[in-house]
Amino acid sequence: MTPVSDPSSFSTVSKCATKHLNLIYHVDFDKRVLKGKVALTLEVLEDKFSSLTLDSKDLKIFKVSANGQAAQFEVGTKHKSKGSPLEITLPFELSRYCHKLVLGQHVIVEIEYETSPSATALQWLTPTQTVGKKHPYLFSQCQATHCRSMIPCQDSPSVKHTYYAQVSVPKELVALMSALHDGQVPDPSDSSRVIYRFRQPVPMPSYLIAIVVGAVESREIGPRSRVWSEKENVDEAAFEFSETETMLKTAESLAGPYVWGQYDLLVMPPSFPYGGMENPCLTFVTPTVLAGDKSLAGVIAHEISHSWTGNLVTNRNWEHFWLNEGHTVYIERMIARCMESEHLRQFKGIGGWKELQESVNQFGANNVLTNLVPNLHEVDTDEAFSSVPYEKGFALLYHLEELLGGPEVFMGFVKSYIQLFAYGTVTTEEWKNYLFTYFKDKVDILNKVDWNAWMHTPGMAPVKPKYDTTMADACTALCQRWVKAKEEDLASFTEEDVKKLKSPQLIEFMALLLQEEPLPLSHVKKMQEVYQLNSVKNAEVRFRWLRICVRAHWEEAVPLALKMATEQGRMKFTRPLFKEVYNFSKYSDKALNTFKENRGALHPVTAMLVAKDLKING
Repeated sequence: MTPVSDPSSFSTVSKCATKHLNLIYHVDFDKRVLKGKVALTLEVLEDKFSSLTLDSKDLKIFKVSANGQAAQFEVGTKHKSKGSPLEITLPFELSRYCHKLVLGQHVIVEIEYETSPSATALQWLTPTQTVGKKHPYLFSQCQATHCRSMIPCQDSPSVKHTYYAQVSVPKELVALMSALHDGQVPDPSDSSRVIYRFRQPVPMPSYLIAIVVGAVESREIGPRSRVWSEKENVDEAAFEFSETETMLKTAESLAGPYVWGQYDLLVMPPSFPYGGMENPCLTFVTPTVLAGDKSLAGVIAHEISHSWTGNLVTNRNWEHFWLNEGHTVYIERMIARCMESEHLRQFKGIGGWKELQESVNQFGANNVLTNLVPNLHEVDTDEAFSSVPYEKGFALLYHLEELLGGPEVFMGFVKSYIQLFAYGTVTTEEWKNYLFTYFKDKVDILNKVDWNAWMHTPGMAPVKPKYDTTMADACTALCQRWVKAKEEDLASFTEEDVKKLKSPQLIEFMALLLQEEPLPLSHVKKMQEVYQLNSVKNAEVRFRWLRICVRAHWEEAVPLALKMATEQGRMKFTRPLFKEVYNFSKYSDKALNTFKENRGALHPVTAMLVAKDLKING
């Protein structure tokens, strides 16, 4: 494995590598901190090893020991996004080889510490911020570089380890982690608390460590799956995700055996910032996918696909994030192809290209953060996050599929790539070398690909894939009818126009309208009258519809848009909704004030990015 430095981490991954992590947590809701102890089992990778650096962020470090002996430590200067290096000096020296046997020596470094109430990995919710309104709730979101605010560790995806954890929580609450449940016992030091135990036997990177504590319960939805949520949502969620086992089996038929044992889903509180997070054994999912008709369950196919691409084969650092996300989108759409149709896969490709276009417009076509492989030196990974790695990555894989012989042939490569790099990490260069090895009889075709344009050039992908438009044509036609309609044509629209569209097509119709000049207000009012869009429950439809209304300067839509921006905190929805209202000059102040009033309820990363969008400093 070629050593590749990680610009997003301070830790010395060339000197030693974490093999196992043992966590003991006491969850304190009053102080909003985790008090804990972590024991890192480190394998020594160099001779004369006597010091190491770990990542930390806003942690209070009380004590460090190595193999039971006190060790000296110092917390370095705080960096604007990376946190602080934790420098540890061992009380002894170790070597890479032990007694002439080629065995790396191991050292156990134990750290007693406490997290900060403002730890960026953790969101502490008051009872009023939950659905049930009775109990507080805690959840973590470590990707990309926030695990260091929860655990002093080698917070780089290049390091993979197993973990074991014991978590003490108030006994009326339940603890869950990205691991297998290993029983629970009363807390011997406090009869009002209970200790939950977890084990994760499959090596994984630190960003996949996850914890949740709340009043949650579960329903079985398959032979290896349960869905968890507050009781108010649990039956709705069980219905919505009833096809989970079919998706898992489909993914296994494409990518190989599922190695993580359990595949549970947890429906998060509304402020969860992402659509889903692929924490092993326990996918976190936004409640905005509860559409009532399973129409948004595709998010689950995406998170399931990560069990192979991301969790089993992991990008070596965040500059190679497209390896996680591009392949995951590719497998997710292959699942749609197997479960529905090739037409649907093609249709999703068209939608993805539009998402890419929107990200490129947002960053600017010359912004290096739109490179498939960006340079992340001195870049905050949260600010670099966009649909580029997902959709430019997918476009590249789909382009290669077309060049190399179609979906079956290319999926054969993806499966082989997963088998080769399973349990390890990978860079773009290693992926590309393997592509050339696997298709050794088609090297002449691969040599014609403009790799530099795909990987290291900003803006849109150099080749626009030609997708089948069977499902898209009806959306385009309806969009154009509205765009070209004069006042006297408005009477020709009826509810039948949208009755024949499937849910993904209705979303696409809206997305197309957002690429056009804003519609006249009379058109938007007519659209509401005939299509009744204000009463649609599907969050993807509602989000786009409200943006269309605000753009047309329909004042009645402003409170609805701000309500959606604050009732849930999924960044994909919240950021554009705030921005849309802010850009309606009459309501700029309303957008700012609404954000300031609700800032505390948003996830810290969401709040930071919305503040940037609305040009608020500090």
